[in-house]
Amino acid sequence: MRIEPVFIFDLDGTLVDSVYQHVLAWKEALDSEGIDLSVWRIHRKIGMSGGLFTNQLLRETELEISPERVDRLRAAHASAYRKYASQIRPLPGARELLAWLTEAEIPWAIATSGRMETAAVNLAALGVDPGMSVVVTRDQVKYAKPDPDLFVEAANRLKKPIETSVIVGDSVWDMLAATRCRALGVGLLSGGYGVDELRQSGAIRVYEDPSELLDHIDEVGGRR
Repeated sequence: MRIEPVFIFDLDGTLVDSVYQHVLAWKEALDSEGIDLSVWRIHRKIGMSGGLFTNQLLRETELEISPERVDRLRAAHASAYRKYASQIRPLPGARELLAWLTEAEIPWAIATSGRMETAAVNLAALGVDPGMSVVVTRDQVKYAKPDPDLFVEAANRLKKPIETSVIVGDSVWDMLAATRCRALGVGLLSGGYGVDELRQSGAIRVYEDPSELLDHIDEVGGRR
């Protein structure tokens, strides 16, 4: 019996070139709260859930963490990020990859740690209608990455077992979540993490971007 492949994609840094816009938006949000944090520290947290991201950053600065402050930071980040909407572009090969999978009748979904308030900007740039495709956002699960809830929910909506899914992401948080739910993790370098970091977090293959993944799609189970 052949195992039919299913592909589940992260969004930021995986399908759309938006990681650094998120970094700048978080920097603006943190500055609005008088929190001085280096940009590189922010980048290392992109890809995990916004709430966990905020809690970790505040712990690093040894500042008071309150639900009200977390909510203010999240809202400020979303507002700042929307200002970058015109700069968001699909990564090379992203649209072609999704189109190829659709034509090959290979199920795919998007699962992002972002809430719909920011994910909508990326989906619009990518040309994906969440009403027509399976899209799971932070709003729809209890925990986001590095917990595997987003990916498990995406597989459930596709009516496929998570254990036979291929999870494509650009961060160590994607790979850790994939490992936790016993899926195969495929890493992309388009979010700023290195090959060794992604492999050590569980990636079975690492490619530069969606375009290179499409060129090698047969290596990870993508066949017509």
